[in-house]
Amino acid sequence: MSTNPILWVALVIALGTLAAWIVQFVRTRRGGSARDRGAWWEGPWDEDDPPRKS
Repeated sequence: MSTNPILWVALVIALGTLAAWIVQFVRTRRGGSARDRGAWWEGPWDEDDPPRKS
């Protein structure tokens, strides 16, 4: 039984979408979002600041 390659592509896309939805659901159930914590690129980057003179 040979299946159409388009069906395999559709199945992979559907599984990827389902996995993304599950990850988003788990993240919101754990009590936080990117808006609450700040995005991963908005960190306290000390190495970007010039050295402080005391």
